[in-house]
Amino acid sequence: MKVVMGPDPSLIYRPDTDPEMTKDKDSFRNYMSGPLLDRVFTTYKLMHTHQTVDFVNRKRAQFGSFSYKKMTVMEAVDLLDDLVDASDPDVDFPNSFHAFQTAEGIRKAHPDKDWFHLVGLLHDLGKVLALWGEPQWAVVGDTFPVGCRPQASVVFRDCTFQDNPDLQDPRYSTELGMYQPHCGLENVLMSWGHDEYLYQMMKFNKFSLPWEAFYMVRFHSFYPWHTGGNYRQLCNQQDLDMLPWVQEFNKFDLYTKSPDLPDVHQLRPYYQGLIDKYCPGVLSW
Repeated sequence: MKVVMGPDPSLIYRPDTDPEMTKDKDSFRNYMSGPLLDRVFTTYKLMHTHQTVDFVNRKRAQFGSFSYKKMTVMEAVDLLDDLVDASDPDVDFPNSFHAFQTAEGIRKAHPDKDWFHLVGLLHDLGKVLALWGEPQWAVVGDTFPVGCRPQASVVFRDCTFQDNPDLQDPRYSTELGMYQPHCGLENVLMSWGHDEYLYQMMKFNKFSLPWEAFYMVRFHSFYPWHTGGNYRQLCNQQDLDMLPWVQEFNKFDLYTKSPDLPDVHQLRPYYQGLIDKYCPGVLSW
């Protein structure tokens, strides 16, 4: 059974990674106009209304036992084929191809870092949340910290947070909110979605990847931080040291409608070897 998802705002407006395939980069991540603007705005309106400290804590408790399914990483990759974005007429190939395309782009640029290749394959596996009934605004889209006032580069910040109860709570409505200055992003409660879920799942299952990999997974949709330059008041030195790694990963994660689909069957043995090295066997999801 295929689960039809609405538009992923964090994908639709991302620029292509190959400049030869991009006619006008200004047309991507354009939140002022475009045929999908109403639907994208609605997604962010729901997200920015319902993503609160209480909501995130409830979701972390709901999924934090990782008792929904037992499966291998490659089985989860295959499940991505059941996640269909019905809003995008230009992409008619399975979502798992994006995972392999990202991984192969990283492999080409960083041939000596096999763990980085694996991150490319893994990074969107948290979207299996959609198979368990989670609404799209709690699965995809740009992420942000809850528990403090949204910063300037959060998409639609000025017109989508009016109904968020946290912003009426003096504990959560200042620039720092419930946090201490430079407390470190490891101690920040991020909005709930596929990034946060997979990050927590990787820790629960004790993936033997370097810490850079965990940062890439947890913060790859945190555009207000890695691209917008906001939330520096929450960062410690470790966050600043890791930021270039997240930005490097982002180059390969950017949405592209590439006609050159990878030969997945040929690639699977290589990536299965990486899975066996860093996160083998049947895992808890």
